[in-house]
Amino acid sequence: MTERSTEWAREALGVSLTDGDLLLRALTHKSVGPDNYERLEFLGDRILGAVIADWLYADFPKEPEGKLTRRFHQLVSRDSCARIARQVGVPSVVRLGQQARADGGADSENILGDVMEALLGAVYLEQGMDSARGVIRRLWAAEVSSATEAPKHPKMQLQEWAAANNLKSPVYRLLGRSGPHHSPRFRVALAISDLPSVEAEGTSKQEAETLAARAFLEAHAV
Repeated sequence: MTERSTEWAREALGVSLTDGDLLLRALTHKSVGPDNYERLEFLGDRILGAVIADWLYADFPKEPEGKLTRRFHQLVSRDSCARIARQVGVPSVVRLGQQARADGGADSENILGDVMEALLGAVYLEQGMDSARGVIRRLWAAEVSSATEAPKHPKMQLQEWAAANNLKSPVYRLLGRSGPHHSPRFRVALAISDLPSVEAEGTSKQEAETLAARAFLEAHAV
């Protein structure tokens, strides 16, 4: 597994990691055991944030703080990290316990996003900030350049639309939680005044609310 993982990291991340134990830890979910990616994910999350903030500050010199913040949150979001994890093939190398894999852990937004951040933490620990920055610059380049203007978060966009149309603020209601502890599913309902409500499901309450807001905007062609 170590040799295969090292080869995968060289091709997917563009770096040669020699500490096989560190790399395996970055790819290991807690369902396998205590030597897992959680601490590395904590570190990688901060590394990603610092690099993205510096990148946006330099590349968008005329944008105010509010627009930079919207770009930042989109680029470091769970969706973005999980999407990049899929692009580089993390589902094929992530290490999961038998039940976690049977429950679909290899395609979990939360797990994939966490592993992606853990890998950045591993690169930083072994090779330093310059190498970690290089990996982020390569993998996030398309994400940064794809938006011609700072995107608004669906919940913010919906809040502004409701206010502009003299409607009450959106109300999000948690309908329930399902699935195993390591891969939960949250379902929420969204209502605005007397308009038809929508429901959505996500891997976190926040993600479910975001998907519900997006569905509501699409339903009303906003």
